[in-house]
Amino acid sequence: MSLLVRVRELHRAVAPLVLLPLFITVCSGVGYRLARDWMGFERDQVHWLMTLHEGEWLGATLEPLVVLLNALGLLWMLISGAGLLIERWHRKVH
Repeated sequence: MSLLVRVRELHRAVAPLVLLPLFITVCSGVGYRLARDWMGFERDQVHWLMTLHEGEWLGATLEPLVVLLNALGLLWMLISGAGLLIERWHRKVH
């Protein structure tokens, strides 16, 4: 099995695992910023979004682990996805 096929399979396998955590991170981060800047909410009114965004609700032990896994998942999806996209473009040209 070629490296490209293995990367594609791993990309496909990891995607469902990182989808929900990344979606929550994006929505809570953007929601916090827009609520503060555009809607005029005070920090205390929307701090629950930062708690959700940073994983504070998981406790001091799990919070850093979740942040690390979220970052690694995002990096993997970006790098492997970009590689697959470049390979597809390369095949269309040749």
